[in-house]
Amino acid sequence: MVERARAGDARAVARLISLVEDASPLLREVTSKLVPHAGNAQIVGITGSPGVGKSTSTSVLVGAMRKSGKRVGVLAVDPSSPFSGGALLGDRVRMQDHANDPEVYIRSMSSRGHLGGLSWATPQAVRVLDAAGCDVVLVETVGVGQSEVEVAGLADTTLVLLAPGMGDGIQAAKAGILEIGDIYVVNKADRDGAAQVARDLRAMLLLAERAESDWRPPIHKTVAQTGDGVDDVVAAIDEHRGWMQSSGELEVRRRRRARDEIESIAVTALRARLGDLHGRAELDALADGVLRGETDPYAAADKLIAAL
Repeated sequence: MVERARAGDARAVARLISLVEDASPLLREVTSKLVPHAGNAQIVGITGSPGVGKSTSTSVLVGAMRKSGKRVGVLAVDPSSPFSGGALLGDRVRMQDHANDPEVYIRSMSSRGHLGGLSWATPQAVRVLDAAGCDVVLVETVGVGQSEVEVAGLADTTLVLLAPGMGDGIQAAKAGILEIGDIYVVNKADRDGAAQVARDLRAMLLLAERAESDWRPPIHKTVAQTGDGVDDVVAAIDEHRGWMQSSGELEVRRRRRARDEIESIAVTALRARLGDLHGRAELDALADGVLRGETDPYAAADKLIAAL
């Protein structure tokens, strides 16, 4: 299946991502086969408040990257439906222009209630697309709020989209997006207030303390519906990639990403083993000891860890 995915078989790619989402017992073996082929794709995260035009912007970015001959993968993380538990697939509707392009792979993933703007399976799904030969993987998040900023830890380059009417610069600071963006895009720039949004954003970014050699996040204005300004954004993505490679930041970010993934897998495994203990008498006995004042929660936790 991995060999077929590397040869460009979309069905094999889909099946591998499904194994990831379902936490299949085959996942360990699949990951071991994928890792030697991964690490080449440029991972670009796209985030912003609901309604700023993330899906439309992603679609036109795909078009611009395809013009330069790049093979593109798209992971669009949708909110989970409260009725079916699945993704609402709104991104598929907005990306029909690329539906028949064999060099573009689009996959909607349900967040399944996971906070942070991503699905828990997104990092592994990115690896599948990377190993399958995508030059660029675009990861579009659930609408960012005041906690959904995980994409910065996953992506090499993070694009933050804003639009007129979505709040002022203070609101942007509250949402936590001033800390995560490598490139800022004011979409719907043909509307009143776009220039003011750009000015507010520039003023807020100037408050950040940066060394002379640090990356200075640019601000670009676009109209995704017509494609205006999109080429400038693609150029900024390439420029940021070049800066990361020359400064060593790319290796720093990817090492951090690997560490986070290892930690997440380890914590998940420990939580599963703790779940096995949850119904046992040992845990009940520790809880009773805390309630009676015979021990404290930290000492009880130490005993629980020792039992593992």
